[in-house]
Amino acid sequence: MDGKKEDEEKTSEIHCLTIVGQVEGHVMLQPQNKTTRYEHVMPQLVGIRQNDKIKGLLVVLNTIGGDVEAGLAISEMLVSLGKPVVSIVLGGGHSIGMALAVASDYSFISPSSTMTLHPIRMNGTVIGVQQTFEYFDKMQDTIIDFVVRHSRITKERLKELILDTKNIAKDYNLVINVKSIP
Repeated sequence: MDGKKEDEEKTSEIHCLTIVGQVEGHVMLQPQNKTTRYEHVMPQLVGIRQNDKIKGLLVVLNTIGGDVEAGLAISEMLVSLGKPVVSIVLGGGHSIGMALAVASDYSFISPSSTMTLHPIRMNGTVIGVQQTFEYFDKMQDTIIDFVVRHSRITKERLKELILDTKNIAKDYNLVINVKSIP
């Protein structure tokens, strides 16, 4: 058998994209951090969309979240890919990982996985002015609206889960098993 034919046989019609660690966007993280870089994922998604040999995409998620704008941009690309997209959360789909998980046509979450839902937040220096708080509210609404549009949860229920202070774990995160979402 010649090399070209062997390569064709090994080529899958399903592309696998892994999003692990922290979604890195505008701020470059330290090298010891496990990251998925926005600038690496976006060209892959464009290539997948343009490649007629690729019939679908499997997204494997194990993320702690990360840059909100980068995560939402990747999510929007997944939604508009024009090919079937399936996601599976293995381990965690925390923070912006929630939007990444629901951006697919079908989303599966392993029974041992968790989703950490929390209000939008930022570490470091924040200018305490009204515009900053309005920006945070607008970004939170953007995330909530995206998740509601691409899942079967209501806006009211999602807000209730995100803002629930009775189930605080590590910081002010809400850790839930996705099976518990009605």
